Amino acid sequence: MTITLGSLFDGIGVFPLAASRHGITPVWASEIVPDAISITKRHFPEMVHLGDITKLDGGKIPAVHVITFGSPCQNLSSIGPRDGLSGAKSSLFYQAIRIIEEMRDASGGLYPAIAVWENVVGAMLSSDKRDYLAVLKSFAGAKVSMPDSGHWADAGVVRGRRCDLAWRVMDAQYWSKPKLARRERIFVVADFTGQRATEILFNARPMHTDSRICGAGGLPAAEDHRGASLDAGRQIPVKKRDNASRVFSLGFVMGGRSFLFIDIEKGQSISRLSLVVYSLLVSITYQRLLLLHR
Repeated sequence: MTITLGSLFDGIGVFPLAASRHGITPVWASEIVPDAISITKRHFPEMVHLGDITKLDGGKIPAVHVITFGSPCQNLSSIGPRDGLSGAKSSLFYQAIRIIEEMRDASGGLYPAIAVWENVVGAMLSSDKRDYLAVLKSFAGAKVSMPDSGHWADAGVVRGRRCDLAWRVMDAQYWSKPKLARRERIFVVADFTGQRATEILFNARPMHTDSRICGAGGLPAAEDHRGASLDAGRQIPVKKRDNASRVFSLGFVMGGRSFLFIDIEKGQSISRLSLVVYSLLVSITYQRLLLLHR
């Protein structure tokens, strides 16, 4: 099976770049900045560019297995205006959710199977931490409660009727050799067809690598300096779910941070899709830093 990907807010195509290194085929991208589009076209001449996200209909664009998006962070970042998801730029997050819903409606719930959102960790703090609550609600399609502590953990799970949802803060400095600068980002994975979000984010595995990237005239893959994924990063324990529990927390093996589990509706399959998307997430933290340092 060929796993396909669509990239919203594509920028210079870092998600497609990382995906191509791991056997995923980028099919289309949405971006409006001409310089960024020119870079991506050079790397991926066969990828279709769809243009302005606000003018797209998710039910009419090509259906894909995975939709990735790093929606604008300007209103969420700690150094920005802090208007949150109500800000002119960061509110575009909801356009991505709209496209995902339209595609799932048009495909009878088959596509996308996975959605991945990446953003600054400030998204977990803006608007008195309620912007991140809105993010989780938008993916889950259900009411999600704030944790009793009033603080979002660095990793967690929301298990509900519409999707299996997991998030994790990942720091690029732990995913490369030689070590690069600290760069923390929040990743959210939504699995609409199973319960693989935790498998993707929390189960470290050997990397699935495919060095064939781009098409004719595209640039070669960057040299791979990553360490073994089994040894990289902070390993997060995933406690077996107690069906009698609605919410519980526990500590990281390293760092003493917390893990939050929210079970909206009681009820895991491991597949090649989860393996490849995990590899994509590890790769994206590295590729973003690599491109910045060039």
